[in-house]
Amino acid sequence: MADNASPDNATDIRTAPTRTQDRPTEVTAAGIARLAGVGRAAVSNWRRRHADFPKPVGGTETSPAFALRDIEQWLRDQGKLAEVPLRERVWQQLVGHPAGAAAALRQAGAVLLLAHDRPAAWQQLRAAADDAELTGVLPAVLDAVLAARLGPGHPVRGLTREALGPSAALVRATGDLAAADGAAAAYDFLLGRHLDANPRQYTLTPPGPAALMAELAAVAGPSGTVLDPACGAGALLAAAGESAAGEGDAPGTLYGQEADADLAALTALRLALGVPDAQVRVRAADTLRADAFPDLAADAVLVHPPFNERNWGHDELAYDPRWEYGFPARTESELAWVQHALARLRAGGTAVLLMPPAAASRRSGRRIRADLLRRGALRAVIALPAGAAPPNGVPLHLWVLRKPGTTPPAPQLLVVDTAGPATGAPGGRDKPDWQSVRTTAVEAWRAFDRDGGIEEQPGVRRSLAAIDLLDDDVDLAPARHLPPPAAAGGPAELARVRERLTTTLARTTALTPRPGAAAAGPARWPLTTVGELARAGALVLRAGGAGTAPAGGAAPAVLTDHDVIGGGAPTGALPEAPASGPAEEPVLLQAGDVVVPVLGGGAVARVADDSTAGAALGRNLTLLRPDPAALDPWFLAGFLRGTANNRQASSYASTATRLDVRRLQLPRLPLADQRRYGQRFRDLAAFEEALRLTARLGEQLVQGLHDGLTDGSVTPD
Repeated sequence: MADNASPDNATDIRTAPTRTQDRPTEVTAAGIARLAGVGRAAVSNWRRRHADFPKPVGGTETSPAFALRDIEQWLRDQGKLAEVPLRERVWQQLVGHPAGAAAALRQAGAVLLLAHDRPAAWQQLRAAADDAELTGVLPAVLDAVLAARLGPGHPVRGLTREALGPSAALVRATGDLAAADGAAAAYDFLLGRHLDANPRQYTLTPPGPAALMAELAAVAGPSGTVLDPACGAGALLAAAGESAAGEGDAPGTLYGQEADADLAALTALRLALGVPDAQVRVRAADTLRADAFPDLAADAVLVHPPFNERNWGHDELAYDPRWEYGFPARTESELAWVQHALARLRAGGTAVLLMPPAAASRRSGRRIRADLLRRGALRAVIALPAGAAPPNGVPLHLWVLRKPGTTPPAPQLLVVDTAGPATGAPGGRDKPDWQSVRTTAVEAWRAFDRDGGIEEQPGVRRSLAAIDLLDDDVDLAPARHLPPPAAAGGPAELARVRERLTTTLARTTALTPRPGAAAAGPARWPLTTVGELARAGALVLRAGGAGTAPAGGAAPAVLTDHDVIGGGAPTGALPEAPASGPAEEPVLLQAGDVVVPVLGGGAVARVADDSTAGAALGRNLTLLRPDPAALDPWFLAGFLRGTANNRQASSYASTATRLDVRRLQLPRLPLADQRRYGQRFRDLAAFEEALRLTARLGEQLVQGLHDGLTDGSVTPD
């Protein structure tokens, strides 16, 4: 599995599938925006307004690609580009390399390692040699550096004079980038861009789960030797090295194995540059069929194995000695990885695997799960919230294993569900709070590992005797063994919910709107549109969706269209700024702004208050900022919610109705009359929020009573 990459570096600069030296490097609109230091909307405007803007040479109708040299020349002619940024120049040379981006990145990484480990030798070599001499002498120098850092048999191959010949410009530019950014940062940028440019080829392990797995493995003590037998791009091994450095320990030796030879080479270079104090040993081979470290006894094993593989070697590995706990079925490739991890641990060593939830309950794996429990090898199953790692719609599990020694512990299993703490409430759908996930998991595992048991926390954690799990299913899913928090509160908690519901119902009754005075017929007000008001300066229109998080600074939460429709607090997050080019400023809300969903929201408009002020405006939202001397915000929002108003301003060209906010109408009324209507609309909003709270409390009370009656904490009386 491939791992952690820099987020939001989209596939913006690329080459055609057939890479040749005479084939021009192509760039998309996102890449043009990076080169010029502008937003993507500016590039779209240039294409519309300038007849001489270069024509597309590839890509698709929705994502055209342009010849990079033509774009650079046009930008210079327009005074929009003085010089291509160094990072972009190296990236362009890398993706346009005749041997392909992976081979070029392997060469660039080796040069960066030389610049990092032997800076004086690199500078002397670079200054004394022309291009031909440089590429002639360089292979032997690189081989010596690679052998010293990566050991014999390392996967960084193919650095011959012939391979480096067309790369002289790339070699020198890479050296410039190392001097400007530092070798490790330069390689992180290039590797991250490469992984992001090939999203279907790699499955990434996010930084959060990687750091958590490394921390869980280190609970028993520092891990001098760490193995990842499915290392991908090395996120887990890098996290292990960072964890050791954070505790003041030496990183030790990092062992990795990866079936993809190109990726294994790139990972070896990443680890050598990113964890310079560690010994790095990465090999390219299929781990289950051709184990590169058969005699290793590691302190820790971290694995994000491939999921649901059928062709993992079932037929040819039937008598492999690694299957100490049972021969895995063809459909249980994950249990083959579990046993491989145990086989490569020293006695008492810890393994942490990221697993699909089905591995805890499939009937085909119940015998192996039972033996893992009986012998005390499987120590904990920790459920992560959905979205913690790909596939993002599935709540994955972490399995924590300990290789039994001469005196195995009493068979106990810790089960933890981090979804509740991550969202603030069981079953919540907000974005997971990763810090809460980490705290819940690490504290539970640390206490369990120290004491051999743990105090039960309903809905969150529990220690179970293995014998209680050895039934016909041996189902280890944490949710099946944790009592729900609502039932744990018992009658006292249900009484508190009932009291809140009663209070809210009373408030709802008080807020129930009274019908207005009867009118003779529909009003015949003079009307204006939002577009006309914007042109007159009575309000400002802004579209949402732009903006990136500032590097190293606190980023505002994002108000999404789902938050507006559901009446909730901001739950979105800004993407990180690109590695090169300036960060985009988001649109920030102010109290009194009116926010309107433009896609499929129906008749919805929301007035921002102090609780949402400062949040960034999300995609598919339009902000209307009225001039308080001309428009009352509640009057504006109330009339925008009229059904007939939305109907005439909507597009029915597709199933996803899109609202043209500029066509929305409202009457021309004096400010005093606007405020009278605005107060009534404000009262309606308070009533609507009270109804939402009533619905939530009612659902909580009903579920709590069901849980209490079914577990005996509430009697029928």
